[in-house]
Amino acid sequence: MGEDGLAAAERAGAPRLVADRSQYAVIYAVGDVHGCLEPLLEIEEAMREDASSIEGRKLIVMLGDYVDRGPKSAAVLYHLTAAPPAGFERVCLRGNHDDAFLAFIDGDPAGNWVLDHGAKETFHSYGVELDDHPLRQASHPLREMVRAAVPQSHVDFLRSLPVLLTVGSDVFAHAGIRPGRPLPEQTDDDLMWIRRSFLDLGPGLPIRVFHGHTAMKEPHVGPDRVSLDTHCYRTGRLTAARLLDGDVTILSVGGSG
Repeated sequence: MGEDGLAAAERAGAPRLVADRSQYAVIYAVGDVHGCLEPLLEIEEAMREDASSIEGRKLIVMLGDYVDRGPKSAAVLYHLTAAPPAGFERVCLRGNHDDAFLAFIDGDPAGNWVLDHGAKETFHSYGVELDDHPLRQASHPLREMVRAAVPQSHVDFLRSLPVLLTVGSDVFAHAGIRPGRPLPEQTDDDLMWIRRSFLDLGPGLPIRVFHGHTAMKEPHVGPDRVSLDTHCYRTGRLTAARLLDGDVTILSVGGSG
């Protein structure tokens, strides 16, 4: 365990982090942002106000999907690559949209998935217009335009993002976990992309999973999972969960929250 309270698990693939529960007085988990900068700033202010009377170290866990669909993906990444809110530490996890955007930049054909899932708004936020580049055609010139427009600091940030944070029996991942599969055996794809089986069956382990990925009208708080994606790019509502002494409290800004 490092002095900062976080340790990296040794394995291939994207990084995974483990934290000692005793290191943090309070943890906030924030659902999918999807290029919505203003709600992100609002939820940070709500968390600052909420935590003002709590003594001890405070951690924000961003649950992934910072890009695509909303209008300000570039600005969101500029914000997240800067310092966290005063008085907080921050861990940003990798979502499936972040992963696919990185794959697109890297030239991995799997990254072409973003072209049908919100890439136009992301590219536009970097000043890349698509009038002459059909979205369904991942042309080399289009890829090169995007590569030239995205700062290396954003690429490095996306590449560094972990896919899992474990804090005692509480687990943070973008999409969820493969039901019943021990955490060390979860694949990166499980953690970033799983949906139906996890929602239907739950984790199947003696843990509680904080996740986003599957948009819902209202956040879900249950004994084995907490779902926090409230479709911010459509509703304007961004949701966070406060984890304090084992209890979960929901904070929402924008939309109907």
